Amino acid sequence: MAEALAGRRVVLVHDWMTGMRGGEKVLESLCRLFPQADLLTLVHERGSVSPLITNRRIRTSWIQHLPFPARLYRHYLPLFPIAIEHFDLDTADVVISTSHCAAKAIVPTGRAVHLCYSHSPMRYAWDQFDAYFGVDRLGRAGHRAARHVMAALARWDRDTAPRVHRFLANSAHVAGRIARYYNREATVLHPPVDTEYFTPGTAGLGAYFLVVSALVPYKRIDTAIRAAAMLGAPLKIIGTGPDAERLHALAGSDVEFLGHVDAPTLREAYRDARAALLPGEEDFGIAPVEAQACGRPVVALARGGALETVEHGVSGYLVDEDTPEAFADAMSRVDALPLTPAALHTRASAFSVAHFEAGLEARITETLASPATW
Repeated sequence: MAEALAGRRVVLVHDWMTGMRGGEKVLESLCRLFPQADLLTLVHERGSVSPLITNRRIRTSWIQHLPFPARLYRHYLPLFPIAIEHFDLDTADVVISTSHCAAKAIVPTGRAVHLCYSHSPMRYAWDQFDAYFGVDRLGRAGHRAARHVMAALARWDRDTAPRVHRFLANSAHVAGRIARYYNREATVLHPPVDTEYFTPGTAGLGAYFLVVSALVPYKRIDTAIRAAAMLGAPLKIIGTGPDAERLHALAGSDVEFLGHVDAPTLREAYRDARAALLPGEEDFGIAPVEAQACGRPVVALARGGALETVEHGVSGYLVDEDTPEAFADAMSRVDALPLTPAALHTRASAFSVAHFEAGLEARITETLASPATW
């Protein structure tokens, strides 16, 4: 790849940086591969991402200067198109964006090559509108207003897809969404999981179930809470987000909300769990792979990225119905799954950081060498 990039200035673009989630793990790999690249992002909350990301020149948008950007950035969503298009890329020869919202719509110069690693087309403007802006959440007037705003954003999201020369998708599920909404092909490259850090512990299956997730509506964490209550099983939830108040009100005394935790605490939570739960449809879903790397099975909704990371009846159970009853039934049977913790870790190693970075280097080199295929 060094030869392909000789003399070219690389710029990285990321939606926003307010925590270390799956998208930021991809960004970490990009920062390793391109240590001299500038990084552009709409909003950066200091201290929220790893030193590997922050120890470089970061340029934020003017949204950074609005009130409480790290806490209120979701409220500024209608401003994202203007903000992302305001960045100056005149000196960039290669643009690599990681995008689930606006980053892919950045405007490169005519000579620049733009490769986008897509975590998803803008989900709240497309097929998950009701999960975010349903009548039950905003009321009828708010729902109608949001529909007009999101319809405009969906059109903008579609119309800016030609700014990308090549799409990489984090799963076959997302590649299908890119084809459906952008009418573009995408190469699947699963995101990285640190399988050298997430490893099995020494304890047997624990007593509690575990959810690791942002607390947002489409994650369907309420399904996990109700399923655990049906079994009378303890549940631990790691993560923060705007749905926290509603979920706290729903939960009983057997549900423990741990909020944001550091990496050692997260690893121990995985190791000591009975199983990890994924009750919502994910574009890919890092948590199920991290759980398997720590030797723990997964109970997941049989949709989206889980179909690519969980083997039904082997490394976990895929639940066809998104109901508490269906999840409770699968959760009650996890002890009978056949794989040992070591075998689960071996399966998760197919999603390692090294595998991802080798694949990413190959795709970038391939793209730079074959302009006729863009």
